[in-house]
Amino acid sequence: MAKKSRKSVGTPATVALTEAGVRFTTHSYEHDPAAASYGEEAAEALGVSPDQVFKTLLAEVDGTLTVAVVPVSGSLDLKALAAAVGGKRAAMADPAAAERSTGYVRGGISPLGQRKRLPTVVDASAEGRPTVCVSAGRRGLEVELSPADLVALTGARLAPIARA
Repeated sequence: MAKKSRKSVGTPATVALTEAGVRFTTHSYEHDPAAASYGEEAAEALGVSPDQVFKTLLAEVDGTLTVAVVPVSGSLDLKALAAAVGGKRAAMADPAAAERSTGYVRGGISPLGQRKRLPTVVDASAEGRPTVCVSAGRRGLEVELSPADLVALTGARLAPIARA
C-alpha cells in the first residue's frame, strides 16, 4: 500500500507561501488565450488597478538570469535593472531559458517558488502599497500579498526599474 504524502497542494508559488507561513490570497480567473497582455488581463479580471498587478520578467544581466518584478502598467527599464544588480548590460532573456530556469510557463511565471533562486529586483513602486498581485504560477491564477513578504521570500532588492 502506498503512503500518502503530506506535501502541500498547489503551485510551487502557493506551496512556498504556505510553508513560509505568509498571509496571502489567491485570485483565479478564466484565462483568455487571445489576450494581448497577461498582466492587463489579470488586472481587468480581478477588478484592480494595473499599478497593483506586477508582472515577472526575466532578463540576462551580464550573462546572469535576473528576475524583474514590475507593474503591468509600465515596462522594464533594462539599464535600471542592470544598475540595480551592479551590472553593465541587460537584455530580455530567451523565453525558453526563462521557462527552464523557473519551472513556469510564460504568462504564468511567478517570482515565488522558482526552481532556482535568481537575483531578483522588485520595482520600488511596490513599497508604498498595502498589497500587490503577482502570478501564482499559472495563467489565470494570481496571488495577493504584502510587498514586504514578496521581497523577503524572493530575497529581492527594491529599486526603480519600471518606466511608465
